[in-house]
Amino acid sequence: MPPANEPLFTSEGRSSIHSEERAAQEDDALLGNQRRRSNTTRGVFWREIGLFTWAILATVAVIVLAILLKCQPSQNKPEKHTGKRNLVFMVSDGMGPASLSLTRSFRQYQNGLPIDDVLVLDEHFIGSSRTRSSNSLVTDSAAGATAFSCGKKSYNGAISILPDHTPCGTVLEAAKRAGYMTGLVVTTSLTDATPACFASHANIRSEEDLIAQQEVGHYPLGRVVDLMFGGGRCHFLPNTTSGSCRADNQDITKLAQDEYGWNYIDNRQDFDDIKAGGAAVKLPLLGLFADYNIPFEIDRRNMDDVYPSLEEMAQVALKALEAATQDSDKGFFLMIEGSRIDHAGHGNDPAAQVHEVMAYDRAFGSVVEFLEKSHVDGVLVATSDHETGGLATARQLDAHYPEYLWYPGVLANVSSSAEYLARRLNSEIDSNLLEGDKLKNWINEEFVKNGLGILDASDDELQLIIDQPKVSAYYFADMVSRRAQIGWSTHGHSAVDVNIYGTAGSSNLRGNHENTNVGEFLREYLDVDVDAVTKELIKGSKSFNIADTEEAGWTGRIPSEEDLQSVLRYHEELYGKAP
Repeated sequence: MPPANEPLFTSEGRSSIHSEERAAQEDDALLGNQRRRSNTTRGVFWREIGLFTWAILATVAVIVLAILLKCQPSQNKPEKHTGKRNLVFMVSDGMGPASLSLTRSFRQYQNGLPIDDVLVLDEHFIGSSRTRSSNSLVTDSAAGATAFSCGKKSYNGAISILPDHTPCGTVLEAAKRAGYMTGLVVTTSLTDATPACFASHANIRSEEDLIAQQEVGHYPLGRVVDLMFGGGRCHFLPNTTSGSCRADNQDITKLAQDEYGWNYIDNRQDFDDIKAGGAAVKLPLLGLFADYNIPFEIDRRNMDDVYPSLEEMAQVALKALEAATQDSDKGFFLMIEGSRIDHAGHGNDPAAQVHEVMAYDRAFGSVVEFLEKSHVDGVLVATSDHETGGLATARQLDAHYPEYLWYPGVLANVSSSAEYLARRLNSEIDSNLLEGDKLKNWINEEFVKNGLGILDASDDELQLIIDQPKVSAYYFADMVSRRAQIGWSTHGHSAVDVNIYGTAGSSNLRGNHENTNVGEFLREYLDVDVDAVTKELIKGSKSFNIADTEEAGWTGRIPSEEDLQSVLRYHEELYGKAP
């Protein structure tokens, strides 16, 4: 054996040389010393030359390989995009990973699909996002959307406002300044947190009257949006008008048309004329199709003659913005939100949830198809601001060890959302003269059997609805969840990471990211200067004031801690205080 500290090649080489020498001596003895020692020496020499050459070549190969690997683009190195381009950013408000599992299995059950049939979203999954805000591990939609629009963290309730209460420029505002056309499409009010964060600035999200004014252009930057589709008509109409929810008598639809050049539509017929091409799309265009929220998809499908779907609004917006940028060297930026996935989570309503996610998936698919057919380069990026409800596709109903199952067939039997049934119940129960068992039977037949598809409601469940009709939405939803064995941990938001989806060109978002990284990607893809917009806003803040808000400033009053806590409970207005 060679010494322990002797190189392996050296010891092997010595052993080989000695073996050759011994073999030569034996041959000499057998052949009468006819073999010459010079032959042995020559063999040893060429063996050493071969080993040396092999070592040199191996070293060179390693060096060349290292250089080649160093020259390869890193996944963490930002992709550079040049030329005309379009960017569509989609937000699935409140949709967490469990929402996808729930919806995928439901869809397979409902349509008799194989287990490997997946959503369009599943085919474009690329990463995940961490969602905390600047003041809480559990974010709200305002702070979540501010991370997307400004690329910065802020406090829960902030509408593109930083923790020091200064405004931060948004990617949409910067895109408009750079020459892009811009749009917002949502299924809730256009004054709700997510759309508000792209085209307005407010110290607290409840300032929806103020947000409406800013979105049409009444703030330091003027008009920055070219197309807006959604609900929220009540915040645009004066309080002297039926259906208004404004605190003042300002008509923002009139302000939009007279001062900022908006075209305005507010009904399905006008929308259909645009969709069918019967009327030319003239931008800027404001479409308000509901007093506040467009109904849940599970209900809207039965009111299709009144309310357009998310997919329809997205398709019209894409075509309108494409046409408007046809002769421009800049494309467009469009934000599309599946807003009411969040509301289904707040209500713990699994049937509403799966239909909202499927509607969002259809809209996502239509955007993918548009980008694939477009002659202009474009990217679709999608994520959620947070998860809502703490959804789990399993539920333990008693102290016994739980079954490993849940029942999508229970959701397939539901024909109306819990929210819709509760509103109908509360509008009819006061005028209903039935009492006792007759009242209980009426609720069971009209709402539970016909609306929820539940045939085995207990007396105790029905009595809860009779005793507390104002919060009946929660009871209706829980009846479905229990039978489907679907669990919820909260009526609020959770801190779970949410999924990121993207088409070709979005590889910078592969892996796990802070939500602000998503905002950074948006600005980098468009190559716009958000910081310059921030400076313009701060400069404009010194001279711009809105009537009746001079004391507070154009971004509204600075909220107290009590204000912030109360505004985060705004869903109680939809469902009542949770039992």
